[in-house]
Amino acid sequence: MKNLFIITLCFIFIIDVYSQQDDYITVIGDSLIGRVINGESVREVYGNVVLTQGDVVITCNKAIQYLAGNEAELTGNVIVRQDSLTITTEQAHYFGNEKKATSSSGVKLDDQKVILTADSGDYFFEEDKAVFVRNVKLYDTTATLTSVELIYYKEEDRMIAVDDVKIVQEANIIKADSLEYFRDTRITFASNNVSILSQENNVHIFGDHLEDYAEINYTLIDEDPLLIQIDTSYSSIADTIVQGYIDTIQTMSIDTLVIKSITMEAWRDTIELFKATDSVKIVRNNFASINDLTLYQRDEGKITTNKNNESADQPVLWYENSQLTGDSVAIFLREKQIELLEVFNNAFILSQNDLYSLRFDQTSGQRINLNFNDGKLVSTEIFGGVLSIYYMYEEKKPNGLTRSSSQSARIVLEENEVSEVRLYGSPVSEFYPEKQVAGKEKTFTLPLFKYYSNRPDKSELLRNRLSDN
Repeated sequence: MKNLFIITLCFIFIIDVYSQQDDYITVIGDSLIGRVINGESVREVYGNVVLTQGDVVITCNKAIQYLAGNEAELTGNVIVRQDSLTITTEQAHYFGNEKKATSSSGVKLDDQKVILTADSGDYFFEEDKAVFVRNVKLYDTTATLTSVELIYYKEEDRMIAVDDVKIVQEANIIKADSLEYFRDTRITFASNNVSILSQENNVHIFGDHLEDYAEINYTLIDEDPLLIQIDTSYSSIADTIVQGYIDTIQTMSIDTLVIKSITMEAWRDTIELFKATDSVKIVRNNFASINDLTLYQRDEGKITTNKNNESADQPVLWYENSQLTGDSVAIFLREKQIELLEVFNNAFILSQNDLYSLRFDQTSGQRINLNFNDGKLVSTEIFGGVLSIYYMYEEKKPNGLTRSSSQSARIVLEENEVSEVRLYGSPVSEFYPEKQVAGKEKTFTLPLFKYYSNRPDKSELLRNRLSDN
């Protein structure tokens, strides 16, 4: 029993010795000078200096060891190592009691997973945590990050960046006031003044909270999102007649798409899908919309808008001076220009006359197709229970209206003016002379008539976002 007690005491003593060895730093070098500064014993060590504390090993040209404080000031080619971690700088201070190294002389960290540089930084060895500030840059195989301040958790492969944050990935550039990034899973959370730029399609999304899951190519912005996409498109116009032939030239135009909503989501995998939900506002040149739900399939060149539920308001679209409503709308693009616009279920279209604001040409049906050529409306087709009201003009002066019904109809336009109207399937048409119409325009409306004055404005959408920044 006595022998067991002695063995136990020896075992405890050995553990305590090793514990003390881990607690206190040791410094060796080519030469050593002992001094007393302000009543504290210090050692100045020169040449091939090696500081050791547990598994932390530091080499440098010169060290001043403060014995009572268990710390050391390190100068010249300072290299700190712990397992796979290497930190290099020109000057540093090592605090043995805290197991912390700090430097304000330009610092570089390399843990064989990331390379991190900054003007100054601290490393906490027991927490495997780095805190770097000013001109921070982080590099790895998947991204480059810059910020004013960054906290890096080595074992978690996690980093928190603050102030003027920018992360460049293969397909995206993300900016924010603050950002949390998980390197292994490539998950990013960003807050305040967030922007994400897709380098592949020039889509720029702004907001105040972003979640990006790069592994599955999914992005969510759920605080004040705004999308901007700038495209160039080309169209042919007649120029001159050469030897009996009409010569054409290609003109370039800048198309800017702006979408604002409560929530935005994007998928960038086998399909390129964008989704805007709740209070959606869209503006693109002479086209605009308000709706509950918008899906944009960029690869297919298709935009669809829908109601969220049966009791919700219909999507509203505007094209030039025309307004369209329906339960759902599909827009097909070709070479970045509208080629076809389809309105489904309870479809209604009205056009307001530029000179006579109370006069609205109106058409309703179960489905309406608008056909475009070079971005200009050339014909409208209506199917199923067609009703229409068209105002007549003679030399731009009012000349009554025609009220019609049929199973289907086709309207042809030339130079943005109706040139031909054809009715199919039991057509019925009734003419009202001007004396029966003047002053009574509000009585000539179809059952689905509803005029919306809240057409979104591009400059207003952009101004609200820019003023927030």
